[in-house]
Amino acid sequence: MNTIRKVKKIFSGNTVIEGAGVKLTRIFGFYEVPHFDPFLLLDHFKSENPNDFVAGFPWHPHRGIETVTYMLNGTVVHGDSLGNKGAINSGDVQWMNAGCGIIHQEMPLDTPGGIDGFQLWINLPASKKMTTPKYQEIKSSSIPTVTLENKINIRIICGEYNGVKGPVKDVHVSTEYLDVNIPANTEFEYPVSEEKNVFAYIYDGGCQSFGEEAKLTERQAVLFDHGNLVKLKTTDKPASLLLVSGIPLKERVAWRGPIVMNSEEEILQAFEEYNNGTFIKEK
Repeated sequence: MNTIRKVKKIFSGNTVIEGAGVKLTRIFGFYEVPHFDPFLLLDHFKSENPNDFVAGFPWHPHRGIETVTYMLNGTVVHGDSLGNKGAINSGDVQWMNAGCGIIHQEMPLDTPGGIDGFQLWINLPASKKMTTPKYQEIKSSSIPTVTLENKINIRIICGEYNGVKGPVKDVHVSTEYLDVNIPANTEFEYPVSEEKNVFAYIYDGGCQSFGEEAKLTERQAVLFDHGNLVKLKTTDKPASLLLVSGIPLKERVAWRGPIVMNSEEEILQAFEEYNNGTFIKEK
């Protein structure tokens, strides 16, 4: 029997400045970790003003996490200590496993229409934090879209929906990452394992969780409670949202800036290695 997940909590984003001066909306991060486990942070960067984003994110380290950059519009140029170089364009995804350590930069370009995209951080389990770093560049053309009878479109970035699998492979945390577009006056159902945490981030329009009065509006994330079915509905306007689920790690989180480990000692070691030039373990 299906149990519809109710709204557990709604989060509204806050404007923050990150990198060398990038203005973005932080939907959740840091103190919300116990709620969203295994997800650590979600940022939405959207602006037509190049002063808000061209300073970018110059060279910086990561360890112990996966970062997922998904572009709706615009271009971000990427380079890293593994030797990877490239551009993340509209519709593309960069899925980076920082593992034992990677140094990279992400620099948005001043392109027509500005920039619109997201970055999600996924925690790595303790047993995988010191694995070899890995980089996956997923082009828009390789991301499948499922169109349902009621004209709902679902881009499957990672995981599976209706038997169709996304292109991202070999992730260390069981994750589904969907981009869902729901027409006006339409219901959408998402079957999901009871053991997973599930959240939706509405990046355009608005909707409601089925059977509840709370309206979910643009730039809000909703964390769902227990159950095996998420059910959303729109009214007189369509909605576009990210729908993300994953199995909680239930491990201690020690977090400082771009490094996420399991103890303060591991954090101090990471920064000591970064400062003395021994941070990068694999090339």
